Amino acid sequence: MTLQVATANLNGIRAATRRGIGGWLDRVRPDILAVQEVRAPHDVLTEALPGWTLAHSASEIPGRAGVAVATTAPVHATRIGLGLAAAHQSGRWIEADVEVPAWAEPLTVVSAYVPVGELDSPKQAAKYEFLDAMTERMGELAAGGGNVIVCGDINVAHREPDLRNWRGNIDKRGFLLAERAYIDTWLDRQGWVDVGRKLAGDVDGPYTWWSWRGKAFDNDAGWRIDCQFASPGVATLALTSRVDRAPTYAERWSDHAPMVTVYA
Repeated sequence: MTLQVATANLNGIRAATRRGIGGWLDRVRPDILAVQEVRAPHDVLTEALPGWTLAHSASEIPGRAGVAVATTAPVHATRIGLGLAAAHQSGRWIEADVEVPAWAEPLTVVSAYVPVGELDSPKQAAKYEFLDAMTERMGELAAGGGNVIVCGDINVAHREPDLRNWRGNIDKRGFLLAERAYIDTWLDRQGWVDVGRKLAGDVDGPYTWWSWRGKAFDNDAGWRIDCQFASPGVATLALTSRVDRAPTYAERWSDHAPMVTVYA
């Protein structure tokens, strides 16, 4: 038996539906799907993903953010948010305790959407505020010793192999040393495992995001910012991981590609 877990930034569920996410779901059939940038109320998400058990946190700002966990299994409990009061932080963190057949304990699946940030702007301070709260919560989850996978759009490339043009982005948001240090903490101090990197090895990419503009997608000039961070016990069960990059620019249903990991 295997468990297939996917994470994907939708860039809007309405747009992703128009562009063909339904066909991808029919082909892949993930057991658990963590999504970000839903950008829609719950009834729209339910209509777009019929038959799924949904845990959804919509943003307080219409048309922005929004995260969800969709499963084919029962969900025992959900927890929303990181205790941040600012409205622009809503719709960015949700936890769902999912029943997994043959597992003694449930699997906690997190869908996270880290703010993009903007240098010399309050938006960058908001990003650090979110990353502080996220790091604190991940520390609590790690200390709890349960089965956990933190999925999401991190909006930070951790190392040079995680983006094609790393030299040109040294001093830019998404690749700042201060941002990357958070991921160091998750991996080196808290014990999380970056499953995609572990299984891919020390290679360039595989990238998960490419700008809609120019030839970024055609030239594979992307960033690896969509990740699954697993607790140590769950990480040992990871068998394969891949990025489902669309065959052509025209067949993309988001500016991100889903990351799919198969666990034993």
